[in-house]
Amino acid sequence: MTRRAVALGVGHYLPERVVENAWFEDFLDTSDEWIRTRSGIERRHFAAEGETTSDLALRAAQAALDDAGLTADDIDCILVATSTPDLTFPSVGTMVQSRLGMTRGFAFDVQAVCAGFVYALCNANALIVAGQAERVLVIGAETFSRIMDWEDRSTCVLFGDGAGALILGAETGRGTKEDRGILATDLNSDGRYRDMLFVDGGVSTTGTAGKLRMQGNQLFRQAVEKLTSTAETSLEKAGILGSEVDWIVPHQANIRIIQGTARKMGVPMNRVILTVQDHGNTSAASIPLALSVGVAEERIKRGDIVLSEAIGGGLAWGSVVLRW
Repeated sequence: MTRRAVALGVGHYLPERVVENAWFEDFLDTSDEWIRTRSGIERRHFAAEGETTSDLALRAAQAALDDAGLTADDIDCILVATSTPDLTFPSVGTMVQSRLGMTRGFAFDVQAVCAGFVYALCNANALIVAGQAERVLVIGAETFSRIMDWEDRSTCVLFGDGAGALILGAETGRGTKEDRGILATDLNSDGRYRDMLFVDGGVSTTGTAGKLRMQGNQLFRQAVEKLTSTAETSLEKAGILGSEVDWIVPHQANIRIIQGTARKMGVPMNRVILTVQDHGNTSAASIPLALSVGVAEERIKRGDIVLSEAIGGGLAWGSVVLRW
């Protein structure tokens, strides 16, 4: 028998403010057509003034708890993937823990930028498989609007704010690919590519939060290759063929990256969950947001094979295969 980390509930939250592409035309040399053509993005959500990453994370966490029929007392660990925390410390995880009224267990953050939720899932899976936790609340939450350079049309039109959450619980399986839960994971990083996507500020350098900087064309070429490779690695570890995958739930960065990766894997786009058009790139929040939307729309169903992959600053990238 094999201990598995199984999905128990999922939820998400998006700030109320919706920003259409046309909004940028008032102060940037850009257009709705330019943004749609290059990214697939039509709109995104921005957090309100005073609305923080932990606020978004809390709402997504409560939605996931409600979906699972659980309370905070049922959770052993909260793991938050974010690159835009409220404060340098303490962690967003402990803030959510406090606001949920959870006085037991432990909480912490993971920072792997857009790959953060995949990294968090891998850590949550390891905690459950090792017996250190029975139920883990995994959250991806971001307020990337706070680190945008509003004069850089190549970046500020791409990102949005939001949060998604997934609860994993320990169950016993037979150790085969027919089990529910996380079946395989793959993580990678290569610091030589750090200048492709970074923020030009920090505690021990400028003492400021800084602004996001990106070399889009170079990152695009790296993304398709590395996302395809990590997805194939996870599928091989799980003993699953690409044709057996019911849904790809990718990091929602750019429609061209998503299409390119699906094409290289031989997976049709009607088996890909897409939210990039409505959410933009929400970094670590994008995969749990898309998962929650896929479940809410009754596309992702119990027993489906789901493949998620992401790449972000670092560069850091990875993938997860799970049976829902």
